[in-house]
Amino acid sequence: MTPFLESLLFRFEAVKSLGDRTFQQMTSDEAFRWTPDSESNCIGVLIQHLHGNMLSRWTDFLTSDGNKEWRDRDGEFTFRPERTREDYLRLWEEGWRVTLNTIGGLKNEDLEKEVTVRGQPLTVIDALHRQLSHYSYHVGQIVVLAKIQKLADWQTLSIPKGKSKDYVPTKQD
Repeated sequence: MTPFLESLLFRFEAVKSLGDRTFQQMTSDEAFRWTPDSESNCIGVLIQHLHGNMLSRWTDFLTSDGNKEWRDRDGEFTFRPERTREDYLRLWEEGWRVTLNTIGGLKNEDLEKEVTVRGQPLTVIDALHRQLSHYSYHVGQIVVLAKIQKLADWQTLSIPKGKSKDYVPTKQD
């Protein structure tokens, strides 16, 4: 694996880690169902969307359009009250497994290939960056929804306020 692909895989894993560490603080089914208002998505719906996107984008990544005919994107945004925290975590893990396995299997010569998403041609490099940005956006939403729920009980996932001088970088950073 080239340094570029290693770096990109590391960044995807870091985004997943933000979600994982958020879910450690969200221990109830209700935490995955809560929304601040009727127009917002809950954590569970965001996971459903990420799951659907990940399976669609990364299945046969180099050989078929990233928006599979079998994908039900609108259904991903339908709240499913029967789903539990464990159901959502299974979806989360499955989506990330497909994502990270596909990225981990790429070779340097794949980077200049062209793939399509919704019929739009993209270089593999651009498709990788597009998905990293997309996943970062939604995981950020998940973190904010969790933080709002936890309020003062929230355990920060980054450098705590006023503690920048005490910060010691880890491999995860």
